[in-house]
Amino acid sequence: MGEFIIKMPDVGEGVAEAEIVEWHVKTGDPVREDMVIAAVMTDKATVEIPSPVNGTVTWLAGEVGDRIAVKAPLVRIETAGDVGEAQSVGISQTPITEATRAEIAKPAPAAPTPAAIPVPAAPPPAEKPLAAPSVRLFARESGVDLRQVQATGPAGRILREDIEQFLSQGTAPATAKNGFARKTATEEIKLTGLRRRIAEKMVLSASRIPHITYVEEVDMSALEELRATMNGDRRPDHPKLTVLPFLMRALVKAISEQPDVNATFDDDAGIITRYSAVHVGIATQTPAGLTVPVVRHAEARGIWDCAAEMNRLAEAARSGTATRDELSGSTITISSLGALGGIVSTPIINHPEVAIIGVNKIATRPVWDGAQFVPRKMMNLSSSFDHRIIDGWDAANFVQRIRTLIETPALIFIEG
Repeated sequence: MGEFIIKMPDVGEGVAEAEIVEWHVKTGDPVREDMVIAAVMTDKATVEIPSPVNGTVTWLAGEVGDRIAVKAPLVRIETAGDVGEAQSVGISQTPITEATRAEIAKPAPAAPTPAAIPVPAAPPPAEKPLAAPSVRLFARESGVDLRQVQATGPAGRILREDIEQFLSQGTAPATAKNGFARKTATEEIKLTGLRRRIAEKMVLSASRIPHITYVEEVDMSALEELRATMNGDRRPDHPKLTVLPFLMRALVKAISEQPDVNATFDDDAGIITRYSAVHVGIATQTPAGLTVPVVRHAEARGIWDCAAEMNRLAEAARSGTATRDELSGSTITISSLGALGGIVSTPIINHPEVAIIGVNKIATRPVWDGAQFVPRKMMNLSSSFDHRIIDGWDAANFVQRIRTLIETPALIFIEG
């Protein structure tokens, strides 16, 4: 018999640790070569860890949400063959000799065999049942109180199979007859994976950047007319245009006049880095949480190209296939909630950038034209700036320039 240690892989770029976001196995499970046994997250990239050998899992490094140092042991697998002949398959691993095993694994103390006792139909409720977020969601959708489910996973963790077994026994709670039953259950959800990364990034941005938010009303009537015309005449290979590609091109022109806005600030070193390239981050909601795919070199793209690249990146982000490079390196960010955009928002800057442009919803409102009220399609831009770098006057001038370009959209297409 032999034993392998699969170590946390080194993904480079100075990453010192990774977070366990999913286990596909538990202690005692058989595994086969190339079977995915875990998923770990570094920054905003998720990496699946396959098993390089056939065998049985004897030890797992931690639970979902735990952070493990790069090159530290992640999984131990007992194998039947000669461990020295197994191949790595891209994962750092170390064969264990019998002598080494004695040092890293202590045998469990012997215990007398207890007399058989009847097993209760339902286990006693646990105060804080352990379960992955996906399992908790399945329990909620199935109307199951996790405290009533017998856990079979490692460290008392409830698995999806445990809930399915619970339901198959017909022990799901009955619905209250009057429909107004008291609800006393509470649930503690551990912040893990991308949601924890988002939380950390928001705390960093809000705590280290003194924000100034400037809101301006923009008449979208002319741009919406132009957009409808361009969509009606677009080629089959062209994507449908939204407001954002026009806004990206307006940003490019406005930044050429105020380059301080297209910058990052290293507040530890006290260095501002201004960029001639305009890499526009597009805040995108995904099933896993908020990500910011980056449309690179917007200054070199036309309207249709901006739209196509934005659509490609958004789909990659939502499907979880976006690469690290596609999710990093932005110099300025656009945040839009589309039809849910509300009237005003206070967007948080994407650290270490110094500006973010927030797009609110378009609504038809009465506007006084000097003689009468006329219906116009209006939208607010809610934009935040790093007040250490961008003064209020400069922030206002920047947004006003964007407003002028959008209200007279022909200016967006004029070179120079």
